[in-house]
Amino acid sequence: MKKVKSSFSIKDLEHISGIKAHTIRIWEKRYMLLSPERTNTNIRKYSLDSLRKLLNVTLLYKEGFKISKIANLEPKEIPNIVREIALENSSENISINAFKLAMVNFDVAMFDTKYKILLENNGFEFVFFKIFVPLMTELGILWQTGAICPSHEHFITSLIKQKIHVQTEKIQNKKVTGQSSSKFAIFLPDNEIHELSILFLNYLILSKGYHTIFLGQSIPLKSLKTLLSQNDILHFITYITVQPSKGDIFKFVNMFYENIIRGSKNKLSVFGPQVKYLTSKNLPDNIFIFNSHKTFVEEFLTQPVFI
Repeated sequence: MKKVKSSFSIKDLEHISGIKAHTIRIWEKRYMLLSPERTNTNIRKYSLDSLRKLLNVTLLYKEGFKISKIANLEPKEIPNIVREIALENSSENISINAFKLAMVNFDVAMFDTKYKILLENNGFEFVFFKIFVPLMTELGILWQTGAICPSHEHFITSLIKQKIHVQTEKIQNKKVTGQSSSKFAIFLPDNEIHELSILFLNYLILSKGYHTIFLGQSIPLKSLKTLLSQNDILHFITYITVQPSKGDIFKFVNMFYENIIRGSKNKLSVFGPQVKYLTSKNLPDNIFIFNSHKTFVEEFLTQPVFI
């Protein structure tokens, strides 16, 4: 893993904060909000402190503060005002920015406090879909472009996984009645390691009153055959972010059908970015592709019954 990134270009700042580089230069020149160093070729380089300050300024600016007023605040005042606003305001943009600040500062306490407020006011599914999914999508792009390093992305991902595990355990501690005979076996294909989405799918299915068999990441196809000894009908769930790749995904689906589904009532539902390379009309029977959790819930899940 790379070391924590400590030097940023003006383009990095633009990508992370959402403020255009041209605007950053104006704020820098007119209000002296930032003081970048210069390379030998006169290129601006910004410190981690500068990024923190810009994120704070951005949050206040998007909350309606005039930039001239922000510039006149004492440097020590700004983080305190930002923390107060970030914790009190539950709007999606402010919440996402608050989690970005927690990421940059590796601030677990701020993350937890903001999360608890959002959870109490909106519920877990809202937090996941409206806050965490957009946040992780944005951070994934920032990581790919080098604006942030893996340490930042892993920090946030680990905290989100913790929250999913807690919510999942709460559901598992409830006694469930009224399920069908189907069980959902949740896995990632071989060499696929991005498990955040299947952790949530596991929680979602459990919350609707069904049993799951959670297998986790990078499961070879042959390992799934051991589940076929069960008498239950199995509905396999997978999420493909990277592997199998565009050229191999159709082959993977067909191999799955031949080895796991053919001659049975078992099913496979496929989620993730790679499903755009599949079309329903070319899929074998009992294999389904989904672009949204909502459609999946409507088609396969029922209202839970807890006692």
